[in-house]
Amino acid sequence: MPTNSELQSLYRRMAALRETMVDRLAPVLIEHPELGDELTRRIDTILESAVRAESLEPAPVDGGLAQLIGLGEDAATTIGDVTQPDGVSIYDDTVTPERILAVADLYYLYQHEKIGVFDAVLKLQELFTAGTVRLSNGPGAYGLYRFDRRRVLRHTRTDRLQAFRRVFGYTKTIPAPGAKPNLPFHNLFVQFMTEVAEFYRDKRVSEVIRPRADDPSFGSIAVVRRAGLDLRNNVKQASYGHINVLRIEMLQLLDEAFRILGTEDIRRLFGADNAWDVIEEVMRQYLGHPDINPSQRNRMAIAGRDVLRWLAQPFILNSTRAEFETLLLDIADRAEEWVTSAEAMGISRRRGLNRTMAWDAPPPRLASRQPVAAMNGHSMEG
Repeated sequence: MPTNSELQSLYRRMAALRETMVDRLAPVLIEHPELGDELTRRIDTILESAVRAESLEPAPVDGGLAQLIGLGEDAATTIGDVTQPDGVSIYDDTVTPERILAVADLYYLYQHEKIGVFDAVLKLQELFTAGTVRLSNGPGAYGLYRFDRRRVLRHTRTDRLQAFRRVFGYTKTIPAPGAKPNLPFHNLFVQFMTEVAEFYRDKRVSEVIRPRADDPSFGSIAVVRRAGLDLRNNVKQASYGHINVLRIEMLQLLDEAFRILGTEDIRRLFGADNAWDVIEEVMRQYLGHPDINPSQRNRMAIAGRDVLRWLAQPFILNSTRAEFETLLLDIADRAEEWVTSAEAMGISRRRGLNRTMAWDAPPPRLASRQPVAAMNGHSMEG
C-alpha cells in the first residue's frame, strides 16, 4: 500500500504529464477536439493502473495506525511516510445486472397489465363459462378453460400490483407488509428518457450547423450520465425480493394469454385480425374501457424495457464522449419514442425553459388523486 508522499508524488507527475501533453498538442487539439477526449482517457487509465498497482502492495497489519501515532520500529518520522489507502470501490460499479434486467421485464409487463391483456382473457373466460358467447370446443375455448386452472401455483393479481407498486410506485394498491412504494422512480425514469432524447436532438442540430462532421456535438454527456446513474441506483434498491421469479412467471402468463386471444375461434367471434383487436373489442364492449391506448402502451413497454436493459450494462460509466455517444445511440430512438408516446397519453409533457429549482423551494404538495406530486411537469403513472 502506498504512503502519503508516494501518492502525492504520483498525482503531481500525472498532472505534469497532462499539462505537458496538452501544451505540446495544443494546435492539433484545436483542429481535432476529439483527440482531447482520447488523451484524457489514456492519462486517466494510466493513473488508475498506477494507483491500483500501488494498492496491491501489502499493507501493515494494523493498517498503518502505529506509523501514524508513532509507535514501534516502523513509526513514521514525517506524515509523508504514513501508509495511505486511496479509497474504496466505486459505488456505481457495484450494480448487479441481473436484477436490473428483471426490472426491465417487469416494466414491460406493467404496460401490458395496463392495456388489459389479463383482464380481457379473464372476462372472456367468464363469458365462456356463462355460455353467453358462441364458443364451444375450439382451441380458444379449451385455452380459456385451462387459463387459470393453475392459479394456486401462480402469483395473484394482487401480488402483481404490489410488485408494480414496490418497484415503480405505480398503481394505488396497498404495498405488501413491510414494503414501501418506490415513488421517485417515475420522475427519474422520465428525466433520463428526456435527457437522452434532448441529447440527440441537440446532436442532430449540431450536425447541421457545425462546420465539420467530425466535430463533437454540443450536448452534455455528464447530464445524461448523471440521470442514468440516478435511475440505475434507484432501480437497484427496488429490485430485491421475488421480482426475478415473478417476471418469469408473468412472461409465461402473458405468452399464454396472447396465444389464447389469437386463436381462430376467438378472433372469429369478434371479427378480429389478431389478438390485439380482440383485446380492444373486449375492453370496449364488456369492460367499459374504450381508450386503453394499446399502441402507445405497447411501444412504451418495448422502449422502456430496452432502455432499462441498456442501463444494466456498464455503458453508462463510460466518460469518453465518442464512445459514450456511440453506445447511447442504441437507445436514442427508443427514448424519443417513449417520450412521444408518454406525451400523447398525458403522463409526461415536454419541459419548458426553466429547468432549475430554487434551493429554498418548498417541497412539492401531494395531489389529491396522485401518490406523489409530479416534478418538472411530469405526471405520475397510475
